[in-house]
Amino acid sequence: MKAKILTRSAVAVAVAVAVSAGYVAGHNNVPAPQVIAPASAAALMPAEAAAKTGIPDFSGLVETYGPAVVNISAKHVVKQTSNRRSQNQVPMDPDDPFYQFFKRFGGMPGFGGGGGDGGPNADRPSEGLGSGFIVSSDGYVLTNAHVVDNANVVTVKLTDKREYRAKVIGADKQSDVAVLKIDAKNLPTVKIGDPNGSKVGQWVVAIGSPYGFDNTVTSGIISAKSRALPNENYTPFIQTDVPVNPGNSGGPLFNLQGEVIGINSMIYSQTGGFQGLSFAIPINEAIKVKDAIIKTGHVDRGRLGVTVQGMNQTLANSFGMKSPQGALVSSVEPGGPAAKAGLQPGDVITALNGEPVTDSTSLPSQVAGLSPGTSAKVTVWRDKGSKDLSVTIGALKDAKTASAKAGGEDGASAQDARLGVAVRPLTPEEKQNDSLSRGLLVQQSNGAAANAGIQPGDVILAVNGQPVTSAQQLKSMVERAGDSIALLIQRDDAQIFVPVDLG
Repeated sequence: MKAKILTRSAVAVAVAVAVSAGYVAGHNNVPAPQVIAPASAAALMPAEAAAKTGIPDFSGLVETYGPAVVNISAKHVVKQTSNRRSQNQVPMDPDDPFYQFFKRFGGMPGFGGGGGDGGPNADRPSEGLGSGFIVSSDGYVLTNAHVVDNANVVTVKLTDKREYRAKVIGADKQSDVAVLKIDAKNLPTVKIGDPNGSKVGQWVVAIGSPYGFDNTVTSGIISAKSRALPNENYTPFIQTDVPVNPGNSGGPLFNLQGEVIGINSMIYSQTGGFQGLSFAIPINEAIKVKDAIIKTGHVDRGRLGVTVQGMNQTLANSFGMKSPQGALVSSVEPGGPAAKAGLQPGDVITALNGEPVTDSTSLPSQVAGLSPGTSAKVTVWRDKGSKDLSVTIGALKDAKTASAKAGGEDGASAQDARLGVAVRPLTPEEKQNDSLSRGLLVQQSNGAAANAGIQPGDVILAVNGQPVTSAQQLKSMVERAGDSIALLIQRDDAQIFVPVDLG
């Protein structure tokens, strides 16, 4: 079984078997059969249809807003070299059923581009297909940044077969949002909705061009909201079970009122095709990016300079909290905005400018939405009480900011039977090599510590937020603890709190 793949690249690549532009490839450009639908009365939005019949009918939505959904063709020139593959090339099994469809799919399949018999150093064209939608009648189009990444020529095709050469106004890779502009007037547009008003379990509809099949409509429900994904720290994704495939990238996700609430961006798959897990960028986040790109050409994001992890009940008990909420600070960047404001490992950030921080996945986007240089009030839980700190927000560059790290099963502990570890102080050489001023090195781990994931080689830095410098101090802290403790440990270059159940 192939490993699972989380890829933002639902971008199809034009190949010889794809159906596009009303023609069937390989059949001498014979026009595909056209079905003319009879005229009908004014179509209802799905919500109205569901109210009358109990079953949502998406035909009204498609008739009304389908013309504002576009097909995007992005042509690239892929450099071929004799001693290394291009950046987008990764080997793919020729027996894979999707082998012929992928020339570029989120870093997947090693295609060098289109056809041609050039030598190993020849430049070969590659054409990727994606989707987009018109947000203003004067020609602004939203899509995914990865759809147009490194494209030499971008073409936008409307449902009425008009085609326009598009200018890429800007592309923000961190949010995966790109803004295009075509030279046209009086264009059909979508209606922008509020994803915050949507609920898990509600129907949603996607329109796009999977594998180049223009204006394909698929539907499903919202499976989850504010979903954090690996290496995607600034976008609280909408998860759906809407069938989304390569080529759907950049297309709109509609609610039952016919409003766009997201941009389809990623799928989670073992094969590269749809397997029930699709992810969309909330449209309110995308609109912020669009406005910034149009106004300034780039996107400014705030930066706090901390690493955070999720809370669970064991950690909450360890820090004297009634419920597991907020974002637990596991490390603070030296000299960063948070460090200057006095934030410490072991603080639990519960609010930012009065807005609750429900969990670690919501904090990065909240921080990123603040303007660099502004002052923000950070509310933290420390020493079993709330404390407000004033932080001057930094500017995020292409680096980590308040990145949500998953709560971990990494750990360390002390010379104590209750905890189940044997430890020793760090040697001067270890402190110098690892840039650590304190800590206890775990030599053996069993019992409660081993169950929590603590292993030899971990370095224990703190217990329940209190720094630890000796085995005796660690033993004393464990003896005084209740049924659980939170150990701050360092493993390799990462720090994380590990909840340990002592019961």
